[in-house]
Amino acid sequence: MSEERAAADPLSCVEVEPAAEARGSVIWLHGLGADGHDFEPIVPLLGLPDVRFVFPNAPARPVTINGGMVMPAWYDILSLGGPGAGERTEDVRRSARLIEALVQREERRGVPSTRIVLAGFSQGAAMALFVGARYPRPLLGIMVLSGYEVLAETREAEASGANRTTPILSCHGTLDPLVAVGRGRQAYRTYASPQRPAEWREFPIGHEVSPEEIGVIRDWLRGLFVRDSPP
Repeated sequence: MSEERAAADPLSCVEVEPAAEARGSVIWLHGLGADGHDFEPIVPLLGLPDVRFVFPNAPARPVTINGGMVMPAWYDILSLGGPGAGERTEDVRRSARLIEALVQREERRGVPSTRIVLAGFSQGAAMALFVGARYPRPLLGIMVLSGYEVLAETREAEASGANRTTPILSCHGTLDPLVAVGRGRQAYRTYASPQRPAEWREFPIGHEVSPEEIGVIRDWLRGLFVRDSPP
């Protein structure tokens, strides 16, 4: 069942509750201009009967690359793929605090951080990587779909020791006209290490998620949650 939560939550969210008691959570961040319903239809295809899916709605703000149009966005994007930062630092940090609050809320609801996956698409993927790498308690996994790294210059000073070995799945379309596949590869290579189980998958698609990619996501998530399940 899906429901929209707003009242006392830091961000309004679309939630898909599991058939059984929630023993894990996936917090999945949408891309620019989308909303929490964007990836909701994928949930039945993933076959995770005891996992709660939380799809937060990004705050609405003017976006420079779209002529200042107000839309759901985790941060203002000043430029795409050029030299220098393409994002506003204050926006990234403000959204990071809101996303961290959602992780903390799942912990208060009885799901330990070690059973929580942070996921995202495009700028949502950038935020999942940013928050996941800095969260002070260990997460189960970080999923980066058509994403990239933001505020790279702060990485080493702010990285959390608790998540230096957290598994990462990175997926990207080789024909992506918005986020070049090279940016995704660079982020993956930056975070991959002998201590971290990291997986890179690319597909002959644009800025989207394909059925084949959904299969990869399903297998990766199942592997994480089943591996972490008690005997």
